[in-house]
Amino acid sequence: MKVCIYGAGAIGGYMGALLHRAGAEVSFVARGAHLEAMRRNGVRVIAEDDEVLAHPVCTDRPEELGPQDYVIIALKAHSVPGVVDAMRPLLGNDTGVVTAVNGIPYWYFYKHGGAFEGSRLESVDPGGRQWATLKPERAIGCVVYPATEVVEPGVIRHIYGDKFPLGEPSGERSERVARLSALMEAAGLRAPVLDNIRDEIWLKLWGNLCFNPISALTHATLDVICTDPDTRAVAKAMMLEAKAIADRIGVSFRVDVERRIEGARKVGAHKTSMLQDLERGRPMEIDPLVTVVQEMGRLVGVPTPTIDVVLALVRQRARVAKLH
Repeated sequence: MKVCIYGAGAIGGYMGALLHRAGAEVSFVARGAHLEAMRRNGVRVIAEDDEVLAHPVCTDRPEELGPQDYVIIALKAHSVPGVVDAMRPLLGNDTGVVTAVNGIPYWYFYKHGGAFEGSRLESVDPGGRQWATLKPERAIGCVVYPATEVVEPGVIRHIYGDKFPLGEPSGERSERVARLSALMEAAGLRAPVLDNIRDEIWLKLWGNLCFNPISALTHATLDVICTDPDTRAVAKAMMLEAKAIADRIGVSFRVDVERRIEGARKVGAHKTSMLQDLERGRPMEIDPLVTVVQEMGRLVGVPTPTIDVVLALVRQRARVAKLH
């Protein structure tokens, strides 16, 4: 089975190394010093009780790889629109495109049903380029829960988690999603096939929507945001606005707001990905985590006053840092 990891950073490298060990024909698309180190020495994944050294094909030229059975997109979500044309050589008629990215994916309203069927989201798919090139019918949803980091080029530390829920936009248990789930399970990853992957996407997004921008604005860790009365109140207000949108489009949350916030508090003194990006001088995932919720609110007629304010502030923070 041919699997291309497009964006073989911390998460992509972790997934790819384990899939390679399980016998898949894995290739990595990466860049820079990380790519060169993996070409020379392979990719090493270090965990508390395991270590994997894999030698997949590594390149920055996707056209060298040919059509794949699966392309797993493990880039930062805001980077995807800029590389869709480069992905074309990887796409055959039956290629599954696995969106292992944060936030709302480009295909969200494909086979959604109802009044919003087929709606495109400009904030995550400017000009509809992903929809037109990757195509929604190729898409397989994937929610990423593990925490990993690149500790040096070619070396990835697995911190916690092994769960990657999968799902078809239609909710069906197709042969292709069942095969991918079986491959990931054989690699030691938990990859349950869900009949409504959108619920899982929203559950993760619910926290990312508020905790990420609040942390970028305040430099506070999750435990502080969730225990300080002021920032906790802002987070809760944003989550309630998001829930009103999600309710309008048929999403079900299996936990309530207080339990979701409490779950984040228990993570402890953790810096969100947006704060880490800010500190490292990298573009922040503002559009796929925050702007898209505002856009969806306008689409369904739900006001988002708190989200609007926080979005305006974090956009300005990005501009001041010259990251936007």
